[in-house]
Amino acid sequence: MSVWDDLIGQEALVSRLATAVDEAAAVLAGTVLAGTGKAGAGMTHAWLFTGIPGSGRSTAARAFAAALQCPRMPPGCGDCLSCHQVRQGAHADIEVVRPAGLSYGSHEARKLVRQAATSPTGRRWRIVLFEEADRATEHAANALLKAIEEAPPRTVWLLCAPTPHDLMMTLRSRCRPATLRTPPAAAIADALVQRDGTDRELAIKAARASQGDIRRARQMTIDQEARNRRDEVLALPCLLTGVGPAVTAAATLMAAATADARATTEELDAIETADLRRALGENGEGRMPPGTAGALRELKERQRSRAIRIRRDSLHRALLDMASYYRDVLVLQFGSTTELVNPDRIAELLTAASSGTPEETLRRLDAIMECRNRIDANVTPLLAVEAMSLALRTL
Repeated sequence: MSVWDDLIGQEALVSRLATAVDEAAAVLAGTVLAGTGKAGAGMTHAWLFTGIPGSGRSTAARAFAAALQCPRMPPGCGDCLSCHQVRQGAHADIEVVRPAGLSYGSHEARKLVRQAATSPTGRRWRIVLFEEADRATEHAANALLKAIEEAPPRTVWLLCAPTPHDLMMTLRSRCRPATLRTPPAAAIADALVQRDGTDRELAIKAARASQGDIRRARQMTIDQEARNRRDEVLALPCLLTGVGPAVTAAATLMAAATADARATTEELDAIETADLRRALGENGEGRMPPGTAGALRELKERQRSRAIRIRRDSLHRALLDMASYYRDVLVLQFGSTTELVNPDRIAELLTAASSGTPEETLRRLDAIMECRNRIDANVTPLLAVEAMSLALRTL
């Protein structure tokens, strides 16, 4: 099984990355200089992986890192010790950065820069895989910029972000873009059926609903509650009949997003806490050795910060679900043959399409996107969602 097999619907990018890996192997062998291969396809020291949430940008970066470290030919076999270590997050020469909170500060960035400057313990590459690099503050981004500009010969930076514009222009200009396409629903459904044994009808429905988010599609195939929460959100447009119902709809959307976030955080927190307690020496009666309280408090602080981020991400997903409803309405209003995201709601979609104009639908979509922007600008989420619900009612 190749390390590239986890990339769904990304054949063009896989081909490009494989070419870079081949040149990297030649660089290590001393038969070619870095960057002298095919224009735009050779090896370079900094890459920026971009794509919609759930498209697999971190998976692509991890697969690329595994292929760069793989000693076999062709690289990225997926079976050797190095590939297994990368898959498990245990490779000594790969530093994986996952910001726990809403931002990644300069203190953390300077520490990372020092780690990146060290020589690899093996004979290949020192790799920094920075997931969600868009969370870096301006000062942190400036620290990373200097490190990338002056990277040692065998250090490779792999940054991940939703879009190139989520990073400072000076930082993204130093990186070679690796853009992931939105995976086709059919490709996602095939992967769910073949790899997870999911019922095909459920897989197709989840793939459409996920709008290219592979992780979300998988979650909806195994979690009935996740499907129920999405159905609650999609039912809201029909309930916006007055001020009172609009405010109630906002509360319902917030509750669905909060429940979705809680399901994620509780599982992560429980696993992390249990692992740390065992590592610190918890006895059979659940008691901890003296001096371990500080480590547990630090973990709880990180978990609290992560929970805030996950709640915001869950709310964004709920808003995108609602946007998919109006997107389908617009498709019907224009008479397009484009596949609907929510074909199971065709009756109410047709009613909504016939009772309004495309201009009104576009304004509703704008209201949802404005709500997302306000939340990103730290407006109280409930107020932003209430304002959106009222706007959707009056348009």
